[in-house]
Amino acid sequence: MQPKYRAWLAGAKAELPIIIGGIPFGIIYGVTALKLGLSPWFIQAMSTIVFGGSSQMIIAQMFGAFSPNLAIILTSTVVNLRHALYSASLAPYVQPLSRWWKVLLAYLLTDEAYAVAITNYQERNDPEHGHWFFFGAGFMLWISWQISTAIGILVGSQLPPMPVLDIAAALTFIGIVVPILRDKALIAAAVTGASVAVLASGLPYKLDLMAAAVVGIGVGLAIEGKQA
Repeated sequence: MQPKYRAWLAGAKAELPIIIGGIPFGIIYGVTALKLGLSPWFIQAMSTIVFGGSSQMIIAQMFGAFSPNLAIILTSTVVNLRHALYSASLAPYVQPLSRWWKVLLAYLLTDEAYAVAITNYQERNDPEHGHWFFFGAGFMLWISWQISTAIGILVGSQLPPMPVLDIAAALTFIGIVVPILRDKALIAAAVTGASVAVLASGLPYKLDLMAAAVVGIGVGLAIEGKQA
């Protein structure tokens, strides 16, 4: 097997544990959006085009509440601003790639794909095949998200209440974050960000998430600067 295909397969395998936690979240999205009155085609199209669980859930809820289009656009933009931070983190590794590779990887960039991709870049430092690892991880996540959304649309409404599904997203994100907390700066950033998110949970338009990200990153950078 060629090295690039081995890297793709390694990325796909690295994503599997996270996918297990993400599938219930996709089912929840499909069920919730259907109950809010969105058409099955619209629900599945959002999973294909938007491809972002948190923003899709918020968009579905706002459509269901007949919110103004401008409010929906602004809210989803704020929620997805964290991807700009992911992009800045990955930029040094993907800079040499062609435009089409950058477009593809940007489309597949999610919280879960970023977690395994940046870990691979930092630990293996394989500039020649790192993007194939990233592609494998993102592709596997994309496929699982489409399937889980379809399951939520087709059979989710017939499922009995399952409280465990409600915490699937939180458990998935915890599983992403904990393994990469390897020094004081990262731990401080995570603890601070989580604390700010809880304290600011009443802010509108998901500004609590942005406040948590900004403050957490600031604390992490400050501690990292002192350690340097």
